[in-house]
Amino acid sequence: MRADRLVATLLLMQSRGRVTATELASELEVSVATARRDLEALSAAGIPVYPQPGRGGGWSLVGGARTDLSGLSATEAQALFLLVGPAAAVSDEAKAALRKLVRALPQTFRADAEAAASATMIDPTRWGERDRSRPETVDQLQAAVIRRRKVRLTYANSARVRSERLIDPWGLVDKDEIWYLIAGTEQGQRTFRVDRILKAEPTDQPAARPDDFTLASAWEQVVGEVEQRRSRTWATVLIEARFVPILRDHFGRHCRTDSQLGDGRARVRIAAPTPLDIARNLAGWGALIEVIEPRTVQAELARIGAELAGQYGLPEAGPPASRPAAPAGRSPVAARTPASPRGPGAPPAAHPARRDPG
Repeated sequence: MRADRLVATLLLMQSRGRVTATELASELEVSVATARRDLEALSAAGIPVYPQPGRGGGWSLVGGARTDLSGLSATEAQALFLLVGPAAAVSDEAKAALRKLVRALPQTFRADAEAAASATMIDPTRWGERDRSRPETVDQLQAAVIRRRKVRLTYANSARVRSERLIDPWGLVDKDEIWYLIAGTEQGQRTFRVDRILKAEPTDQPAARPDDFTLASAWEQVVGEVEQRRSRTWATVLIEARFVPILRDHFGRHCRTDSQLGDGRARVRIAAPTPLDIARNLAGWGALIEVIEPRTVQAELARIGAELAGQYGLPEAGPPASRPAAPAGRSPVAARTPASPRGPGAPPAAHPARRDPG
């Protein structure tokens, strides 16, 4: 018996007092035989439910008792509601489910659980960015995943080429507020960006899913493939050591410190899909960063510099000035660096060109 049906069955019995297999089958959208097996499984597992035969009969909790659905300790209940509380803000249905979970807890746990549920708020929108709305298609696809029904998709890829296909939906992933669908197709497992799905039509055809499929493992494979594509070009740069955390914020996992130099700088390896992607990220740093190799990144930086000089009518730059001597106790570039990494004049928080799955 699936855990979600176990909880749903017990909540239904608690709210109605008595339920028949037919009523349970209708509520859970399963066959009467499956509902009857679920009720018998509850009884066999030690849950205090019993059948009452005849007209007006059905299944009831012994003595009308209210069962503790969670079996959680006080600290476990708090941890659970700290996690699910912020998520319940996304819809009225989630809030209603949270209230039901609170009522299912022992009385002594409820006050702390309710406090934990409202103790944390999640604001996923980055500073300066607009709110991203959850695609309406997500609800359709979630229902198809749960019911295991095929879906007919009209999809536009990154090149805006449209295609139609019948897929087996296996799971959905929300990564940085961008939703992805992992599905089975005639060509095998594929990943689709939900915001590129132009139309999704659930069907009544049963969907197939490999017995050994797990969403976590499938997504781990997708992430590995995407990150590999995003790190096709590597460059070695020199930068003042105190700016390495900013560089790491720009390039994420594709930023590795090789060594610390005696002049206060660090030798760092960074990666992006192309030399141009790296150059675009580094151009705003000016002379604060020095690219050692490869030559392709150096060439892109030189081209960007020449374009900017031409755009703004500046005279052609001469040979780079020698590094000025630094005051005692300061690094050679300290006088030319911003006081705050995020303050005025700081290098831009650019990111490598996004290479999403799908």
